[in-house]
Amino acid sequence: MSEHSANPSSTVAATGRPLAVKAVIPAAGLATRFLPATKAVPKELLPVVDRPVLQYIVEEATQAGIADVLLITGRGKTAMVDHFDRRPDLETRLAEKPDILAAVRQTSELAEIYTRRQPEQLGLGHAVGYAESHVGDQPFAVLLGDEFVKPSEPLLPAMLELQARTGGVVLAFFEVDPAETKRYGIASVEPAESELSDIGEVVRVTGMVEKPQPEDAPSNLAVLGRYVLPGAIFDAIRRTKPGSGGEIQLTDAMELLRTEGTPVHAIVYRGTRYDTGMPLGYLQTVVQIAAEREDLGAEFRSWLADFVKADAAGGSGT
Repeated sequence: MSEHSANPSSTVAATGRPLAVKAVIPAAGLATRFLPATKAVPKELLPVVDRPVLQYIVEEATQAGIADVLLITGRGKTAMVDHFDRRPDLETRLAEKPDILAAVRQTSELAEIYTRRQPEQLGLGHAVGYAESHVGDQPFAVLLGDEFVKPSEPLLPAMLELQARTGGVVLAFFEVDPAETKRYGIASVEPAESELSDIGEVVRVTGMVEKPQPEDAPSNLAVLGRYVLPGAIFDAIRRTKPGSGGEIQLTDAMELLRTEGTPVHAIVYRGTRYDTGMPLGYLQTVVQIAAEREDLGAEFRSWLADFVKADAAGGSGT
């Protein structure tokens, strides 16, 4: 682990363009929706059964072949780095519990974790801009710190391939109920080039609008918190003026690149997405993953069914 990294390295894809090999996770926010729980504990470390949200996200990156992860952090968030560090004292005490010991050691072996502190939280674009010294001019992935996808239904590998082929900005979308468009960034799209069809359900992005009313929404495709960006994004961020909320928005920087000729594509993701950004979504994620666990799923589902029945009958469920 380090506060700074060496010059970026890259792998060249079949297209001759460099393939993204680094990921950036913006994680400096205050998580006000979860206060007071997040006063001392970063939201990214809230547990989903026995792993914090952040670990699921790092695992998503490493599953896609990315082993270099930069955390954009803020004050009071050093525990995020500690989670991925070695704990020799703890490991010694776990010598006779090999399964738990292996799980603890795995956290320090997932990836090379680097950090960069964002002194003020002035928008997602502002946060991503702090990755420039780590990433350089190479393409890289951005994974938001409060959502992840089911490991058996990966998204990031296809996004990396699509970016290597097009050289531009790559986003991910998911479909929402038309009545829900006012909660998300919504995209206008057109069919993508036919030669990209083997990657998946790819569309070309013609514009994005933030939280439109249903009658004004250009589609029902909402932005999922995954991006693969070219190194040119950093210059675009520098040229982006404060937008929504008085903040430097990544969406505005990407739109600037698009208007200047950088292609913007997206993959429509139809797999399982977990959103832990709000208390309800966090609780739904915990329940869903717990119910699917081989080691405790059956017993948990049985208890949950009994709880729901008792609650419906006016009992305590215990």
